Amino acid sequence: MSTYPARSLSRVLDDLGSTLLDLLHGDVERAGEIGGVGIHDPHDDQHYPQHAIVLGVGVHGEKDIADVLHGLQGHDAAALVVRGPVEDADGLGDAVAETGVALLALTRGASWAQLAAMLRTLLSEGDIGEAEAHTLGGVPSGDLFALANAIATLLDAPVTIEDRRSKVLAFSGRQDEADSARVESILARQVPDRYLRIHEEHGVFRELYRSDGLVHVPAPTVGDAVALPRVAVAVRAGDEFLGSVWAALRRPLTPEREQAFLEAAKLVALHMLRFRAGTDAENRLRADLVTTVLEGGAGAVEALGRLGLVDEPTLVMAMGLAPDQDEDHAHVTAERQRLAGALAVHLTAVQPRSAVALLGDVAYALFPVADDTVHARERAAQVASNFLQRTGERTSALIGIGSIAQEPAALPRSRANADRALRVLFSGQSSQRVASISDVYVDALLLEMRDLAIANRDELSGPLARLAAYDAQHNAHLMETLRAWLDAFGDVIAASASVFVHPNTFRYRIRRVSEVGQIDLQDPSARFATMVQLRLMGMADGSGVRPRGTDPTAG
Repeated sequence: MSTYPARSLSRVLDDLGSTLLDLLHGDVERAGEIGGVGIHDPHDDQHYPQHAIVLGVGVHGEKDIADVLHGLQGHDAAALVVRGPVEDADGLGDAVAETGVALLALTRGASWAQLAAMLRTLLSEGDIGEAEAHTLGGVPSGDLFALANAIATLLDAPVTIEDRRSKVLAFSGRQDEADSARVESILARQVPDRYLRIHEEHGVFRELYRSDGLVHVPAPTVGDAVALPRVAVAVRAGDEFLGSVWAALRRPLTPEREQAFLEAAKLVALHMLRFRAGTDAENRLRADLVTTVLEGGAGAVEALGRLGLVDEPTLVMAMGLAPDQDEDHAHVTAERQRLAGALAVHLTAVQPRSAVALLGDVAYALFPVADDTVHARERAAQVASNFLQRTGERTSALIGIGSIAQEPAALPRSRANADRALRVLFSGQSSQRVASISDVYVDALLLEMRDLAIANRDELSGPLARLAAYDAQHNAHLMETLRAWLDAFGDVIAASASVFVHPNTFRYRIRRVSEVGQIDLQDPSARFATMVQLRLMGMADGSGVRPRGTDPTAG
């Protein structure tokens, strides 16, 4: 079991070093407590947690790596990870010494996404609030990597802890002593399908599900690859199958080690339950903190501090699902939860201090920005658009973006503006899937004017009332003619073509509009008032899922 602190670079290398990461240069003790994971993007503003491990995706060559190291010095980064093998790695020692940023190499074949997920798992404990120290069996509660190392020490064999779907949750050191199948499982964080099929054919999983004892698995052979034999044990909480622990063996276990393995499985169950409970509690706490921030008040600043979002401009994003009458409530709820989780992962990869919580029917995100500029707002919209592009067309998610808040007291207003932008998207007034309040401000005002008219029980009056009454009696299409003329800025040829009538017929009708409606179409004020009324009449009511406070019937 590792004796290093959970959020230290030494601990990261202890748990992942033998399989995924190699230390090329640097003093791991100098890094201090790791603040999180960042991704280097040479084409965007860089925002990293304090003492971050930065993933240098696409950074190659001695000069580029040295340039990034010097850039990270100003961000107080702990380490830079680049794809290995690194040519001329010896020549980077001086840059590492000058900057104090350790240089690590990610092994060939390993996925950047999986490395980021593993690092965030290792560093997740105590991310929010004050975490109390808990241990189970002498191992920090919920620390599956530490537990895997402890079991590996007991068995003198490399170990993996897997969930019900054979996804690798944690693994011990010394995986280089196993075989290619084990290394492939760890790099993909999933047991390869070809080995799963072999286990299914030999009834390994069936035996795991029904047995409380050890399950011995002969060495499987796939093509020319021969794996080590395995011994596995189920992890259960009562009747619930939580997963399994697997050891790759070069020699059979002694009876004492077999008994230790069985006892260890009970401890793994406690840790997995604690980890699951801790994750649920963390999600609830995060939602509570985001809610406190968005509602403002005395606790908002403290909540921002616990989320790590104090003293920087922040805006609110609001994501909702467009209504679909064919989908049942349970499916929609599950889809909202799935998309909220996916949005959290996406935003955290772009801006590690982002926070997302599902509040009612809407997922709200706190997204830090560099400053209150057009560029910052455009960047937020691009980040949201990229997320919806990745979710595909099959999802009906829409995202409204609020104003930038320079201080905590302005965040409730940013939320309200995000809600307003989202409502415009729901109403169908915009064909976009992402909209900033600055882009749809007029549409939002018009919706609110319509709300006010409905609340006041206003009725159509003035010129439009006279035209509507005349059309109802004579089927004269005067309202249609007026709308087409205004939309075409008075161009009779374009307006007549839009309603499929001869220009002379259209000219006659527009004269009748002036006569019947008693409206001077040469008066700019009269034209503007008429355009607003026509727009309000033609707007959809925005029915369906709404953000907080957008009910058009509310007084």
